[in-house]
Amino acid sequence: MSYLVKPQDRAPARRERLPSDAKMPTTCVIGAGSSGIAAAKTLYEARLPFDCFELGSAVGGTWVYENPNDQSACYETLEINTSCPRMAYSDFPMPEDYPDYAKHHQVADYFAAYVDHFGFRHTITFDTRVDTVEPTGAGRWLVSFTGPGGAQQREYDNVIVANGHHWDARWPDPAYPGTFNGEQIHSHDYNCADQLSGRDVVAVGAGNSAMDIAVEASKVARYAVISQRRGQWVLPKYALGKPADQLTLPSWLPFWVTAARMSFGARVAGNVAKLGLPQPEHRPGQSHPVQSEGIRGALRSGRLLAKPGIERLDGDRVVFTDGSSVPCDLLVWATGYNVTFPFLDPDLVSAAGNDLPLWKRMVHPDLPGLFFIGLLQPLGAVMPLAEAQSRLVAELIYGRYVLPPERHLRRQLADDDAAYKKRFYSSARHTMEVDFDRYLWELDRERQRGAARADAVRARDGASA
Repeated sequence: MSYLVKPQDRAPARRERLPSDAKMPTTCVIGAGSSGIAAAKTLYEARLPFDCFELGSAVGGTWVYENPNDQSACYETLEINTSCPRMAYSDFPMPEDYPDYAKHHQVADYFAAYVDHFGFRHTITFDTRVDTVEPTGAGRWLVSFTGPGGAQQREYDNVIVANGHHWDARWPDPAYPGTFNGEQIHSHDYNCADQLSGRDVVAVGAGNSAMDIAVEASKVARYAVISQRRGQWVLPKYALGKPADQLTLPSWLPFWVTAARMSFGARVAGNVAKLGLPQPEHRPGQSHPVQSEGIRGALRSGRLLAKPGIERLDGDRVVFTDGSSVPCDLLVWATGYNVTFPFLDPDLVSAAGNDLPLWKRMVHPDLPGLFFIGLLQPLGAVMPLAEAQSRLVAELIYGRYVLPPERHLRRQLADDDAAYKKRFYSSARHTMEVDFDRYLWELDRERQRGAARADAVRARDGASA
């Protein structure tokens, strides 16, 4: 593969030299997926001391097929829904020979190359589970972890949580009535078409994974059904011959302009309700985007049958709300994920209903020194947003950025949370939504304001010295 930026073509990163007696705050980074490595790289280049712990033996998180950390939701046909230029980190483009939408193994290779290019792989401790993260009462954090060296504990000034939110499978709750004689799996446990081949498959869900699995089932299963209780607008990946997400608008424009663009894309692609799926009850832009290049063809071919939501299970059949039923020996629940932090006491931090309001989706106002990176669901890719978040956190730790006063921070948090929730229909999948371009624009402006606050603090301290 040919990376646009090769290690030999790039000068070493410029790092500020600290005074010899400077004792900089320490940080623990949890996870070496796409968000964790963005945080680690930023801290490394800022010369801030940190440890990064990764449960598995590879970087890349969910994009590593059959990841040894057993947390990955990656399957054989998985590809990105954001085009490569819009997914890449700002200082490390994806290779020119990648397709518009890279495959999972290409994305995993990209993340590995990113770590090696910037030279911080040695800062990641692999095969290490973070067991608990507890406040010490003295403004620091006690991290207990188990790795190659056994069980250990260390204290840190800061903790960056980057454990991802696509690993704790969410099953239907309550379970559907009736009994089922076949096999049930969550989409998290789906790996390849061999699991579907020759089976009577019902894929349940309306998101990207449900679409992908249903399309694959239409090719290899004996009988393939996709069941949705709520319809979605399925957007095209291409518009005017280009990846649709590359037709960008100025980031300062209000969200209704983005929604209008999505509405246009939905109309151009055609309403999948005409092919048997439920009619969406919301407008395009009021839900997280769903993209599929294959769902329309699979439905038109007759190899995939569309059904409404499930009413009950009946032995070797599934009965739907319209009274119809189909044979089934494999139920695939593509019903999303829970947002959980197994190393944090639920009394300290929890996300009931996947709802954890945070300032700029990263700062908990009651827990100084605890930061969340990548805990958002953008209309685009997480990676550039995690990179921007990491820069702000590094500048805060270093002292070049100061947070807003607490009352302003809490007001901004409440206003932002209310605004985003108003844009999307109420659902556990919409509690962390942000508008990709607008979010980056707002965060950049906030970094500038925070830098000015830091300058004012230094000037005040200097005047009082």
